[in-house]
Amino acid sequence: MEQYAGYEQGPIRPPSEAKSLLLRVTRNCPWNRCAFCPVYKGASFSRRPVEHVLRDIDALSACAAQLLELRDREGRILHSDFRQLAYAAGADRRAFHAAYHFIHDGMDSVFLQDANALMAKPDGLAAILGRLREAFPTIRRMTTYARSQTAARISDKDFARLREAGLGRVHIGMESGSDAVLSLVSKGATKAAHVLGGRKAKAAGLELSEYYIPGLGGRALSREHVRESADALNRIDPDFIRLRTLCIPAGAPLAREVRAGRFRKMGDVETAKELLDFLESLDGVSSTVTSDHVLNLLPEIEGRLPRDKERLTAPLRRFLDMDREEQALFQLGRRLTILERLSDLDNPVLRRRVLQAWDELGVSAENVDGVVDALMSRFV
Repeated sequence: MEQYAGYEQGPIRPPSEAKSLLLRVTRNCPWNRCAFCPVYKGASFSRRPVEHVLRDIDALSACAAQLLELRDREGRILHSDFRQLAYAAGADRRAFHAAYHFIHDGMDSVFLQDANALMAKPDGLAAILGRLREAFPTIRRMTTYARSQTAARISDKDFARLREAGLGRVHIGMESGSDAVLSLVSKGATKAAHVLGGRKAKAAGLELSEYYIPGLGGRALSREHVRESADALNRIDPDFIRLRTLCIPAGAPLAREVRAGRFRKMGDVETAKELLDFLESLDGVSSTVTSDHVLNLLPEIEGRLPRDKERLTAPLRRFLDMDREEQALFQLGRRLTILERLSDLDNPVLRRRVLQAWDELGVSAENVDGVVDALMSRFV
């Protein structure tokens, strides 16, 4: 029988959950074959015993109670006081660190890890959600990653139970709605499963975030990737459509296909054209589109459909209208995190910093895509 080893925390969470308490319900990914993903490779999937997760919650609650007693009149916790508690003999340091950041960030949201917490048995997951609400009455939102196939298999009754227990949002990595692209990258999903799983989650009253990866079809399948992905999302009408620009780090299986010449990755300009086509193909949805990841070239792509479609597409049109050297300059500045928005190119101080890096790195309009690919791999 597995022995409890203290509070656990997995390796990833969505950027939108940066201020959430992380609670590990399952370990790693039950599929773990996606060709574009380097995470969890070589690790086995497992469900943590429910009693272990409940002990995590109790430990976090006890740590938070001790930390809250240390607050001064302004509500601050001195770091020296925190360290004294966290590093005391026998203390679960990981739990103290998690509780400290949870308090600092408002104690209002929890993200259930790892890649698919919905693989936990519904009874156990409902118990975990219930214990969280008891331990932390300030929680307003509890969320998790899930696979479309898992969501599609959960009964309406069990989804309703989870919603009643406090689950409020599900993040699903659709990535593409094209069966050809999904097969190419070994997603282990179909367009039909994406649509069914997403619609079931929404029917249960959960907020739904669906992820789209611009460029995932490469040059060969770009048009189909756009057409089928937009069609799937038009049928699902998720609450959020989150953009994740394709990055292929050396540890991802798709990197082998690139090296062998079987996958032709698009550059930023081609990807921007694809993304513009994708946004223009969304129709009849009330989704919020958000570009909330450091990998994305244009974080200003943010708005609610259909009201903000012109505002959503305007940064792409502006980028595509630039001359090639200006585009390349922005690509470099953005991936060096010197520039945040296109308008930052008009700032002479920031522009000089990018030009200095341009010269130091030997960047040109011809080689910039290779340079930024290497820079982007730092964030995966």
